[in-house]
Amino acid sequence: MTANAPETHAAYGADAASTPTRRAPIKRVRTHHLQDMKDRGEKFTMLTSYDTYTAQVFDEAGIDVLLIGDSASGVVYGHPNSLPITVDELIPLARAVAKSTSRALVMGDLPFGSYQASPEQAYATATRFMKEAGVAAVKLEGGRDMAPQIERLVRGGIPVCAHIGFTPQYEHALGGYRVQGRSDAAAQVLADAQAVQNAGAFAVLVEMVPADLGAELTAALDVPTIGIGAGNQTDAQVLVWQDAFGLNTGRLPRFVKQYADLHRVLLDAASTYAREVKDGTFPGPEHTF
Repeated sequence: MTANAPETHAAYGADAASTPTRRAPIKRVRTHHLQDMKDRGEKFTMLTSYDTYTAQVFDEAGIDVLLIGDSASGVVYGHPNSLPITVDELIPLARAVAKSTSRALVMGDLPFGSYQASPEQAYATATRFMKEAGVAAVKLEGGRDMAPQIERLVRGGIPVCAHIGFTPQYEHALGGYRVQGRSDAAAQVLADAQAVQNAGAFAVLVEMVPADLGAELTAALDVPTIGIGAGNQTDAQVLVWQDAFGLNTGRLPRFVKQYADLHRVLLDAASTYAREVKDGTFPGPEHTF
């Protein structure tokens, strides 16, 4: 086996028949590992990341998938939504994450306007992410209408995660940030899910749908589902890290749980630094040559 060969989950031990089966740890997460986890009924994890240090921390923590999301439009560049960010702005962030991880599967988000026009446009954009950034997969928004794009990417050797339900790049067409798939509309989301799976998507991200629909999608699909505001029955969960860990102090979606208050940590540290500089206690003798 070469250094870059896919890892297996083979049992190890002196007597596999008489000892409990243990799987070798995954050295680098691949799309087939995510499928294996779904098949075994195991959950996996996904977070956004846009820089070297968060990528290293999340990789060390065992996060399975890191997404360089178009959410960088807001959390990195300060735009009010995901629409303004460009391919040229997102690729350097993706490159930083890909270069800083050793285990997680790194996925790049295709920005608005970079893939919708045609399958060939989608392939050209996704190829740039693979070649210039070094990601292992890409994500794009849309259901049945994006099936031709997904088919083209998969045929060209690019793993694709589809994104259905609420799709932020289409917020104006959808009438704002609204839960999708209620009542009769659930059939449309189910049809989108089947279409992107049939087109070759290795996973389906499902955003802002009722929990019972998230569970129904997960049971109906052979490929893994990744939920964000889709209940706890999906095969995985994803959050924007600045939301989950408290760097964002603005209004948060209902589906976000904050696991830390990094805004307070950084505010206290920066305030202490400012005070010590002003009162002359920093730098002290131990910081001086």
